[in-house]
Amino acid sequence: MTEYDEQDPIRGNVLYQRHGGAVVVQNPPALPLPPERLDHIYALPYERAAHPSYEPEGGVPALAEVKFGITSHRGCFGGCAFCALNFHQGRIVQKRSIPSILAEAELITRLPGFKGYIHDVGGPSANFRNPSCKKQLRAGTCKGRQCLSPRPCKNLEVSHRDYLNLLRGVRGVPGVKKAFVRSGVRYDYVMLDRDRTFLSELCEHHVSGQLKVAPEHISKDVLALMGKPGREVYEAFCAEFLKINIGLNSAGRLASKQFLVPYLISGHPGSQLKDAVALAEYLCQKRYSPEQVQDFYPTPGTLSTCMYYTGIDPRTMKKVHVPGREAKAMQRALLQYRKPENRDLVEKALRLASRADLIGYGAGCLVRPKRGEGHTGQSDGNKRRATAAPKSSDGRGRRRRF
Repeated sequence: MTEYDEQDPIRGNVLYQRHGGAVVVQNPPALPLPPERLDHIYALPYERAAHPSYEPEGGVPALAEVKFGITSHRGCFGGCAFCALNFHQGRIVQKRSIPSILAEAELITRLPGFKGYIHDVGGPSANFRNPSCKKQLRAGTCKGRQCLSPRPCKNLEVSHRDYLNLLRGVRGVPGVKKAFVRSGVRYDYVMLDRDRTFLSELCEHHVSGQLKVAPEHISKDVLALMGKPGREVYEAFCAEFLKINIGLNSAGRLASKQFLVPYLISGHPGSQLKDAVALAEYLCQKRYSPEQVQDFYPTPGTLSTCMYYTGIDPRTMKKVHVPGREAKAMQRALLQYRKPENRDLVEKALRLASRADLIGYGAGCLVRPKRGEGHTGQSDGNKRRATAAPKSSDGRGRRRRF
C-alpha cells in the first residue's frame, strides 16, 4: 500500500527497502507530459509495421487490431483495483492535441490496406481526455482516495466536450468512412454527464455494432473490492443506451441494431460461490451468454493481487475471501453455464451453494438434471413445455446481447 500511495509524480516520495546486502530503490514516476511534448513523440517517423524478422513466421497477428487505431491520451483515474495502470501510465491523464490526432488520422488514410475505418480513437478509458480535477496538476493525486469510487469525488470535473470535438474531427477527415471507439468507455463517467450529446453521437457514429463496457460483476461486495460502481449504475447506462438506440432506429439513423458487450471477471478476491451464482442468474434473466469471460489472475502491482496473495485488503487491512483453484473453476463455469463442457461443474457449484432450485426445467434454471434424474422444484407442466427447445429472444436461435 505504501508503494501504491507513493506512485505519484508530484507528491510521491523515493522508497527504499533493504534486501540482503543491497538496497532496492524506487523513484517517483516522471511528470506528466504536456500536450506539445506528447504530440512531438507521436509525430516521430515510426515504421508503423512489425519488424521484418517476423515475416518468415507470418508476421504479428495482433498488429491488425491496432494498426489503424489512434491513441488519444495516456493515464486513467478509474482506480480499478485489478488494473496496473496506476503503475505504468499513472492516474493523471496526459492528452494529445486534436490537431496532432487529426494529422495522424490523415496519415493513416494513406497507409497500404486502409479501407476507410479507424479501428479506435481512445486510450485506457476512451472517454477520459483530461485530468479528473485541476488540483492534480498542482498537488498530485489524492493519497488514499480515488476519483470515482466508492462514490464520485465532489471535485471531479465531468465533461465530454473535448472528446466529442475530437471524434467529430476524426470522422470528418477525408477518406475516413467510420471512426470507431473500441477501447471501452467508463459508463459511470458517462452517466455523471447530464448532457447526453456524447452518448447519442457515440451510438450514431462510433459503435461498430458492439460497445464494450466493463461492469465486471453485479455483487455489491465484490464490486466494492474491485473499486467499481454498483450494479444500478450499469443498469441505468444500459437503459439509456437502449433508449438512444431506439430513438436513432426510429429516425432511420442507424443501419442495424447495436449491442452492449459487458466484460466480466470471475474468481476475483472477495467473490464467493453465492456471488458467482447471483451473477449467473442475472445473465440468465438478461438472456445473455458471454462468449468470453476473464478468470481473475494476479497482475504485479495491483491491489487485487495483494488481496489474492495475502487474503487482506491493503486499504482497510480487513480479511478477504480468496477462492481456491476448484472454486475459481466453478465460478468461471457459472458465467458460461450454457456450455455443455461446463455442465457438471455448474451443477456441483449449485449444490455446494445450496441452490439446487436452479437445476431443472424452468425458465430461471441454469442446467437441466442429468438423464434419469428427477427434476427440482418444477411443475410437470414446466417439464413438458421444456421438451421443445426454447426460442431465443430474436427468434433465430441466438441469444440477444444486453
